[in-house]
Amino acid sequence: MSWLTDFPQMDENHLRDLRKTIDEAFRSFTRSYGDTFEAMFEPLRIFMVQAERFMTQTPWLITLAIILAVAWLGSRSVKAVLATAATMLLIGYLGMWDDTMKTLAMIFVCTVICIVIGIPLGIAMARWNRMQAVINPVLDVMQTMPSFVYLIPVVMLLGIGKVPGLIAVVIYAMPPVIRLTNLGIRLVDKEMLEAADAFGSSDWQKLKNVQLPLALPTIMAGINQTIMMALAMVVIASMIGVQGLGQPVLRAISNQYFTLGMFNGFAIVGIAIIFDRVSQAFGKRLQKHSEVSHG
Repeated sequence: MSWLTDFPQMDENHLRDLRKTIDEAFRSFTRSYGDTFEAMFEPLRIFMVQAERFMTQTPWLITLAIILAVAWLGSRSVKAVLATAATMLLIGYLGMWDDTMKTLAMIFVCTVICIVIGIPLGIAMARWNRMQAVINPVLDVMQTMPSFVYLIPVVMLLGIGKVPGLIAVVIYAMPPVIRLTNLGIRLVDKEMLEAADAFGSSDWQKLKNVQLPLALPTIMAGINQTIMMALAMVVIASMIGVQGLGQPVLRAISNQYFTLGMFNGFAIVGIAIIFDRVSQAFGKRLQKHSEVSHG
């Protein structure tokens, strides 16, 4: 009657052999194709290095002016710009400027990659139900899989460094922009599409002139969530070599440096709030513009 109390399990020797077989197969794969994958991701490494170099080597006044200009263009709010200026100046005064610039470079590169890959995938999902049926389970796995788990194959394949850390962040942060692009296009009023058909619009013209403009506020919400999730991965990505605000936090955890961890943690929170407020304000402005132009 032991099967009633003890869950039936695979024989321990068979389980060990299965694990060993899978591990050996993956090690063999990494030895055979690791260099190929490194070469394939070399443009990504160059993009990351150039973005980081620009953010860290540009004089801080110019960088601050660019950040404030982006905050103003996104929010059109003096309060948001002043809050951004105060946050960035405090970060610089507390000696976290370089680490913050490295983190911003990573978030920028990650967001660009997520937009370039995620929006076309979201459009494809909205156009073809079969594509949605295939991609949805993959997105579910990407969102629910603990981030430490998919660090393992990435590190085994590409080693420690910027690129594997960036890939891990992209995997974690991409699902919202894909899902919300799909949702935004599917929610476009059918009457609008019928009117476009009546004017003889092609599928491309309907997408460019009707669906994307009307779905833009929802897509912006997806980009906002992608940025937030990328920032949430900063500390975890620092474990595999991504420089920025995450590394001092990791060092503070290892050595019990309370103030170092708290200061860098608050810097991450400050950046997250700035991104959130500016992108939300931009999304609301897009929504108002969309309602006015299609009202």
